[in-house]
Amino acid sequence: MQYEPIKKSLRKFFSGPLFMRKLLYFFMDLLLLRAWHLKRALKKTGKELGDNIHVLDAGSGLGQYSWRMCRLHRSWNIDGIDINSTEVEDCNRWFRRAGCGERVQFISADLTKYCMPEKYSFILSVDVMEHIHDDVKVFSGFFKSLKKNGLLLISTPSDKGGSGTHSEDDESFIDEHVRNGYSILEITEKLEKSGFSSIKASYTYGKPGNISWHLSMKYPVKMLNISKIFFVILPFYYLVFFPVSIILNIFDVGLKHKSGTGLLVTARK
Repeated sequence: MQYEPIKKSLRKFFSGPLFMRKLLYFFMDLLLLRAWHLKRALKKTGKELGDNIHVLDAGSGLGQYSWRMCRLHRSWNIDGIDINSTEVEDCNRWFRRAGCGERVQFISADLTKYCMPEKYSFILSVDVMEHIHDDVKVFSGFFKSLKKNGLLLISTPSDKGGSGTHSEDDESFIDEHVRNGYSILEITEKLEKSGFSSIKASYTYGKPGNISWHLSMKYPVKMLNISKIFFVILPFYYLVFFPVSIILNIFDVGLKHKSGTGLLVTARK
């Protein structure tokens, strides 16, 4: 399935008045389980890192997490990096209109080549690494770009059914993915190889989260890939299944999972 065309349609639909983009971010924060896990992680990170730091949103996309961070931490300066120049231009325009242009800027760049030695205290990478073949090169760039004792936070699919796969022969649910997911051992070894230490990884999207993902993401994306007419039907679909997904998300965030289709990873320089 193609996810990028859907992102393009969402960006177009929620353009225009400022409140439309804010509405998009609001619903993404409610609907996407990873946003629930990251909200808790970012609150903890904010208390630990303090004020007046430089942050890299590596693979910023629609700008959802740059928006969350700039609202939670008014003194943070944020660089959003994405290879999609259209999204970068769109985010720059919108954040300037929203009054955050002085603290948040977006840059079109390839993460395999991006390196700003010892510039950042915190790097966030959300659902990005599964799109990049040369992940070790990106991790090495992250390490070089972090200040001493800087923190890296990664959210990515695991090899326990991430990307909608359940065996090595399965193809990823999202066509743009170059890997189905990481094992904890694999991502730990690659981060260590890049110089990181104090690596901690935990599973997200346990049983409740996996059901929520199917209801809130997989089935709607499948429908939209069949025909855009489903944009008209989706509000009625979510009217039924949105409350169910919210309840499942609450359970997923509140429980510790022995296994799950997602990973949340932190590492130190």
